[in-house]
Amino acid sequence: MFFSDWQSLIRIFIISIAAYLALVFILRISGKRTLSKMNAFDLIVTIALGSTLATVILNKNVTLSEGVLAFTLLVFLQYIITYSSARSSRVSQLVKSAPTLMAYKGELLQKNMRSERIDEDEVWAALRKKGYSSLSETDAVVLETDGSLTVIKRITDPEAPAVKVLLKSAR
Repeated sequence: MFFSDWQSLIRIFIISIAAYLALVFILRISGKRTLSKMNAFDLIVTIALGSTLATVILNKNVTLSEGVLAFTLLVFLQYIITYSSARSSRVSQLVKSAPTLMAYKGELLQKNMRSERIDEDEVWAALRKKGYSSLSETDAVVLETDGSLTVIKRITDPEAPAVKVLLKSAR
């Protein structure tokens, strides 16, 4: 059916604007972390917010106030998890994955690549993106917790906190 009545269209128009504005307001007051680069947990919350927004807009049985409550709860739960993970390594380990070394000192780490389902072409693409033509020009390629690949040109201090945890998997 293409058209049922004007009342349904007007409801969708008004609820869409109100729900969208409510979601933007809630996300804005929740801080930058809510909209930052995503790990798996953040992606789930983002999908849930989108699904909730669609449900509020299209399902006549869900009121705007119920939708705003659902938005608020999802963002609040994400805030609690991120707050807790920033203060507790146990919570952080439960919620976030650890970065993984994909290449080290000119060699691809095939075992790590297989376990993370990364192929060589993705490593080569990360190198090209940073202007390198081979692994020998860099010391490491890291799969970050958000799924991006980071290229490290030189590791000058293997005990530096940013690389120390990574080098365990290279040995």
